[in-house]
Amino acid sequence: MNTFEWTLLIWLGSLVAGFLGSLTGLGGGIIVVPMLALGFGVDIRYAAGASLIAVIATSSGASAAYVKEGFSNIRIGTFLEVATTLGALVGAFSTALLSTRSISIIFGMILVYSAFLSIRRWREQGEISPGSGPADPWAIRLKLNGCYPVPAGSISYQAQNVATGFAIMFGAGALSGLLGIGSGAMKVLAMDQTMRLPFKVSTTTSNFMIGVTAAASAGIYLHLGYIDPGLSMPVMLGVLPGALLGARRLVFARPRDLRVIFTAIILALAFEMIYKGLRGGL
Repeated sequence: MNTFEWTLLIWLGSLVAGFLGSLTGLGGGIIVVPMLALGFGVDIRYAAGASLIAVIATSSGASAAYVKEGFSNIRIGTFLEVATTLGALVGAFSTALLSTRSISIIFGMILVYSAFLSIRRWREQGEISPGSGPADPWAIRLKLNGCYPVPAGSISYQAQNVATGFAIMFGAGALSGLLGIGSGAMKVLAMDQTMRLPFKVSTTTSNFMIGVTAAASAGIYLHLGYIDPGLSMPVMLGVLPGALLGARRLVFARPRDLRVIFTAIILALAFEMIYKGLRGGL
């Protein structure tokens, strides 16, 4: 395989990763890392560095469209980003100190449990009035409640369990910095499961947040020499148009379909991370 073919294949894979990452709120990075490491034999550290650049591109490409459509909750995203950025700095500095093997296994187990919770909530509650319980006092004080558009008008929602969601976001940021991913899965689940936000609000707000989290980590990766421009460029150029396509498709997607796609992806990633962690491939 020559350089042109190698670059083209990476671009195509990144295009798909950007589309799925934007549509589900996972961030393209969580797909890019295993694609580069397993499919192209790229060192995991350089794959993580390119992934962080891709995550920034995903967030930049999709979040503008979501904000314009009225899905993203900017106040919630900005507030929670304080926790994820601090966690990202801690995780990025830990790359030279900790092995990702055990963290990969733990993260995979968390994703399996998260998928179970997502399926259970869908079966028990469906998409009926998310966040319909009493609003968290912090949500009222910080004005985190909002509404999102639907064909018939708009639906209001109230954020719940704000403190718990903030704590989970710190862990999501730490994983982002350590593994070179946007940790969109944990962010979406924290907002969807813990804070009881509507699923579309969770995914779009996650897309808004992951770029800031990744930017905090990318500076440290650049300092450590783990960002290769020759690898990061085709990844970024693939992820960006993929993210824009995903943003356009989300407007017409049903929440139930998004939840099924989301659950299927995180389950596949969970088993892959556990398997590679046990084998020592990460």
